[in-house]
Amino acid sequence: MQWKFEREGDYFRIFDENKNIAGYFAPEYGDIFPQEKTDEVIEEMHKKHEKIPGGYLLLPMIKFGIFSLDSEIDMDYLEARMDEVRDRILWWQNFLASQKNQSHKIRVSHTDPDMLSITFPVAFAVPAPLEKNALLEELRFTLDVLNKQGLL
Repeated sequence: MQWKFEREGDYFRIFDENKNIAGYFAPEYGDIFPQEKTDEVIEEMHKKHEKIPGGYLLLPMIKFGIFSLDSEIDMDYLEARMDEVRDRILWWQNFLASQKNQSHKIRVSHTDPDMLSITFPVAFAVPAPLEKNALLEELRFTLDVLNKQGLL
């Protein structure tokens, strides 16, 4: 799979080879002081390609396909969707169990109230420069594994 990163503010959008948003990567910038200069400090870190220890992947987790105000569903459809959701939760549990750090957060997606998103930390083996191609190389294996397992 060919992945592409595009910086937007203090995070990166992750696109798949069809130019669909696959998720987001938020770098771990560390403690920034003074806090009122956060934007300027982050911008300077990017300009200097300062090294970071990792960050957070924010990815779509589950699309329910049932929370739409303008459509009706029947019991068979609901049951089928819940079975698919249960399977997807198990896939995510297996993925998280395979990671060294199982820490994660699940929330309703900020772009779709019918979807849950998951955020989990990613630590790099060695700090990587704040540059989209370098970060992509650090994350490529994880993104490929997620894609292969049907999670992206």
